[in-house]
Amino acid sequence: MTDNRSAPTLAVVGATGAVGTVMLQILSQHADIWGEIRLIASPRSVGRKLAVRGEEVEVIALTEDAFDGVDVAMFDVPDDVSAQWAPIAAAKGAVVVDNSAAFRMDPDVPLVVPEVNPHAARVRPRGIVANPNCTTLSMIVAVGALHAEFGLRELVVSSYQAVSGAGRAGVDALREQLELVAGTELGTTPGDVRRAVGDNTGPFPEPIALNVVPWTGSLQEDGWSSEELKVRNESRKILGLPGLKVSVTCVRVPVVTTHSLTVHARFESEVTVDRAHEILSTAPGVVLFDNPAAGEFPTPADVVGTDPTWVGRVRRSLDDPTAVELFVCGDNLRKGAALNTAQIAELVAAELG
Repeated sequence: MTDNRSAPTLAVVGATGAVGTVMLQILSQHADIWGEIRLIASPRSVGRKLAVRGEEVEVIALTEDAFDGVDVAMFDVPDDVSAQWAPIAAAKGAVVVDNSAAFRMDPDVPLVVPEVNPHAARVRPRGIVANPNCTTLSMIVAVGALHAEFGLRELVVSSYQAVSGAGRAGVDALREQLELVAGTELGTTPGDVRRAVGDNTGPFPEPIALNVVPWTGSLQEDGWSSEELKVRNESRKILGLPGLKVSVTCVRVPVVTTHSLTVHARFESEVTVDRAHEILSTAPGVVLFDNPAAGEFPTPADVVGTDPTWVGRVRRSLDDPTAVELFVCGDNLRKGAALNTAQIAELVAAELG
């Protein structure tokens, strides 16, 4: 174990949530660079004991005093809680790594993916580093590796998003609906699934069992969803391409955990599949799994619980030699949230020395 007298102190805010739970697993699995790890949560969780690094640690309440002596604070709480408390933690001297949407597009807050733009984490005027949205993170490591070689000009993306992206309520809704439709002949006539599910749609506007729902997020201008705009705006910021053409359609699918995306990426120069394979197979944080003849391509059922971005179905566009098509999968609770947050925190810790 690290010498606790000299190693940085870490706070995990929102330690009892779905992502917070994964954060604690990752902290127990990664090289132990931290001194004290302080677990912070809402009042209803105070006093609970959670395992981290093989030890039981008691959860304390979210207060100003909770950040005394903290060097790095990882936040996984709702946007409004982050908006209120991240600046307080920063004012107490902690570098905040925030997993909410509260600061992602703030020009004074870097939006960081360590495999793509680690340098950005060093410039943080507000003492805050933002973690991208889980959908963006499920594809951006692979896209960033190709961009570094070919120069990205345009992205057209469709997502197939797991219900855990909507939190525990999303997972509960899917499991409850599956019980209602299991062993039936439902899904053969209009509205039969809807009638079986009734009002039990959970956080989704339509039934999710035996269905796909072409909507995630909240309604924005001109019919776009907030989730679609996040992918667009965050990709531009991470890659340093403010004028990048991006078009996104986000779809919810009956998968518990792991987001998938189809990606049409258009570049400045001609692309070959062989060169794309070479880049992706050596890119940090990427696993190339691409042999359709053998039935080998990523699926959420195989990728869930793993850290990398998995890439398959790599094809050059039939009508454009500068474009490629990809299918990518990434665990939205690990790389899509907890893992990337932990990686940023580790970058900051290395910088603090």
